[in-house]
Amino acid sequence: MKHYCNPMNLEYRYQFFRRPNQSGKNDLYKVYREAADPTLIAFKGLYYLFPSMTAGFFTSEDLHDWNYYRLGNEIPVYDYAPDVRVMGDYMYFSASRNGENGSFYRTKDPRTEAFERIPATFPFWDPNLFIDDDGRVYFYWGCSNMEPIYGVELDSKTMQPVTEKQVMIRSHEDVRGYERFGEEHVAPHTDADIEEQVENMISMMKDQAKEEGAELPLPEEQVKAQLRGYFSNRPYIEGAWMTKHEGRYYLQYAIPGTEYNVYGDGTYIGDSPLGPFKPANNNPYSYKPGGFITGAGHGSTLEDRKGKYWHISSMRISHNENFERRLGLWKAGFDEDGELFCDQRFGDWPIAMDAPAFAKPDWMLLSYGKKVRVSSGDGAQNVTDENIQTIWKAAAAAPGEWAEIDLGEVYDVSAVQINFADDGILRELPKGQEPKVLPYEERWLDLEKQVTCWVMEGSTNGSDYEVLEDKSQARSDLPHDFLEWEIPKRVRFIKVTVMKVPYGANPCISGIRIFGKGNGTMPAMAREVSFVPESEMDLKVTWEAEEGVHANLLWGYAPDKMYHSRTIMGATEGRIGALVAGQPVYIRVDTFNENGITEGKIIKVRG
Repeated sequence: MKHYCNPMNLEYRYQFFRRPNQSGKNDLYKVYREAADPTLIAFKGLYYLFPSMTAGFFTSEDLHDWNYYRLGNEIPVYDYAPDVRVMGDYMYFSASRNGENGSFYRTKDPRTEAFERIPATFPFWDPNLFIDDDGRVYFYWGCSNMEPIYGVELDSKTMQPVTEKQVMIRSHEDVRGYERFGEEHVAPHTDADIEEQVENMISMMKDQAKEEGAELPLPEEQVKAQLRGYFSNRPYIEGAWMTKHEGRYYLQYAIPGTEYNVYGDGTYIGDSPLGPFKPANNNPYSYKPGGFITGAGHGSTLEDRKGKYWHISSMRISHNENFERRLGLWKAGFDEDGELFCDQRFGDWPIAMDAPAFAKPDWMLLSYGKKVRVSSGDGAQNVTDENIQTIWKAAAAAPGEWAEIDLGEVYDVSAVQINFADDGILRELPKGQEPKVLPYEERWLDLEKQVTCWVMEGSTNGSDYEVLEDKSQARSDLPHDFLEWEIPKRVRFIKVTVMKVPYGANPCISGIRIFGKGNGTMPAMAREVSFVPESEMDLKVTWEAEEGVHANLLWGYAPDKMYHSRTIMGATEGRIGALVAGQPVYIRVDTFNENGITEGKIIKVRG
């Protein structure tokens, strides 16, 4: 049985990125990988995946193995949040175009045919097209901490509005904890911080206007007022996606900001495509604040050929830049009460493709906190700390740098995920290339195939090694390479030797994650579970457990709807900041170690 392991292992495109005077060297660009805002659809026998900043798309027959295709020059590949839907024999494409009118594009086969352009008559950001069962067409858009998500009906032939735009969703961060802006839903900016950012931006705008022989678009105080709103602690509400299920309409949206660990997707439900909508009871329905990689916002929901639902969304790294992101794939569905759910328990562990939602993983994590030796450089223990934002960086860029994990004893290992990282890569643009000049930044997507080569070895004694996987001649760049073996490997030591990485950079690894069967006993149930409400939207939970035991903190609005979760490594307390004021709350603490998972007891907090 095939497994997948988030973040998705795709050929993420590199981009060259800079802001004016950011590095003090205007000829150098930051170089790192990015993909986000994914649309996943089924079209003519294949699954298609369109992410931002990819200059292309991926196809798959089974949602497991993916092939990359370039988009044609007629498609605006630097426009964020590509939306793709099927209408008749055509695939329709649109993407964010703020400040000027956008366009729709359609084709009968994006692999072999060009897209036909259909001009729109209004600007939009984070678009989503929806075709109802009766053939009527609706369109949703919005990405702002100042504006709501809008909706409108379109003419199916001209793609022009036939109704006035209507407000679909506004933020309500005063009662919906999951909508609050910032890491852990804690406001990141003081008033002084905001004013400093405003003044810096005004200065940059004035400098740019002076260079162009122009003036600010509005009087300075008006511009400052707009900037104060932009730099405020108000959440971003964005990334609309519509799903219809049993006659009801589920309008999904992303909140509160892509660069935070709490980036997720909420849901509103209505009886018609343009509402009115009411918030679902299960909110946020896609949410992953803990674990190796966090964030699960701005995605799309797919019903596959077998009738099973999947949700795909953005996950954050935010090491080189806030918008350094990856993609995550999750099992989803509707329960007997019509609530849309998403399974993110152990959501960055190997998951069997055919397993039902909320099934326990086949293998446990064996590598957390284990000793690491490296050939050179800093951050060796970051290889096993279960944090994608921390890295080991080799001291040299030469082939042969390595990292080795000592598991402490011999285990049956069934899967390994190797997570390569980027750190501090500064390069000039290749000769003859011109960046895409955007307001206050420049980008250039590298469409050339990059290569990552490595060799993995295993040993039971640290002296005698066998090759477990040889990718020394690889011709692809798979930054989250995932290996699984039907017959487990008996090893204590696993060593990864890096032969080549893109741009001749120093090899960097954020995690070598090893999964298999432990040699001991499952943990005891969590003891002395207690909670302290810190507000209507915040809850602190504590428990007791043996040393070396970790936890999955679950919660929901009913005892049979424990859909939310947070993985907590090496601690006996956790915080929930995503509660809805006035809503019932139930919690459960599941303990786990290398040997398995022990479910806790459900506790009523309120309601």
